[in-house]
Amino acid sequence: MSDVVPLTGEPLALDLVNTRTTAGDLLATPDDLRAWLLLQADRLPDPGLLDMHDVCAVHFVREHAANAIERACHGERPADPDLAALNDAQRAAPAITELTWDGIAVTGVRRRTGPPGAQLAGQLAEAAADLLADPSVTRIRQCEADDCVLLFLPAHPRRRWCSAARCGNRVRVARHYQRRKGPGVSGA
Repeated sequence: MSDVVPLTGEPLALDLVNTRTTAGDLLATPDDLRAWLLLQADRLPDPGLLDMHDVCAVHFVREHAANAIERACHGERPADPDLAALNDAQRAAPAITELTWDGIAVTGVRRRTGPPGAQLAGQLAEAAADLLADPSVTRIRQCEADDCVLLFLPAHPRRRWCSAARCGNRVRVARHYQRRKGPGVSGA
């Protein structure tokens, strides 16, 4: 993974889309994907060994999720091929609620079947489907920092940046510098 730390804490589908930054692809290799999955450990189980085929499956879901989210957040209908691709990724690793007896009661854990890469792609496609079906999808915004392409779902309507620490501080420092520099003075 590059020196850029991925933005996490947004809905999982946005965290996935946000791995495409102006600095490049944060999921370019199996090691990059594994590092990102460690950041998502509370939401995604460890898929085991990963290879470039698995990275490609995640890229496929990310691309179609990004396209569908882009349209849906503007109140537009996502393209049929994007929705079909997300549905196909989920079908490739069907999910079941696996029932077990824990000695006191029946418990159910949602599990996907299939190869690890297909399971991971299916989980990510399901996260994209959940977000796309949520009415809050129209509240998704792109960071207002000039050099940032990251998306976020604001909890507060006045939120303007993907992260106050990442872009917010940088924008505020630049504005402060411009005020201190004064009008009519240009930088080289």
